[in-house]
Amino acid sequence: MAQSTKENPLGYEKISKLLAGFAIPSIIAMVVSSLYNVVDQIFIGQDTGYVGNAATNVAFPLTTICMAITLTIGIGTAARYSLYLGQKENENAAKTVGNGIFIGG
Repeated sequence: MAQSTKENPLGYEKISKLLAGFAIPSIIAMVVSSLYNVVDQIFIGQDTGYVGNAATNVAFPLTTICMAITLTIGIGTAARYSLYLGQKENENAAKTVGNGIFIGG
C-alpha cells in the first residue's frame, strides 16, 4: 500500500530501517566530533607545544558539559513539542518551542 508523502514514517516504517536511518547519522556526527578534537590537538601541539595541549585538555570537558546541557534542553523540547502536536495542542507546542529557545539561548 502506498503511503502519503505527508504521513510520518515513524508510524509505518520497519524498526530496522528507522534505526539505521537515525543511528548512522548520529554515529557519523560523533566520529566527526572526535576527529575534530584529535586534529585540534595535533595542530595545537605542533604550534604551541605541551602547554597548548594542556589548555585544550582543560577546556574540552567544559565544552562537553555545555554541549550536554544544550542537547538535554533541545531533545527535551523536541520531545515535548512532538507530544503536543500529536495531541493537537498547537498553542502549547508553540509555547514549548519558545521556552526551549529562551532556556537554550
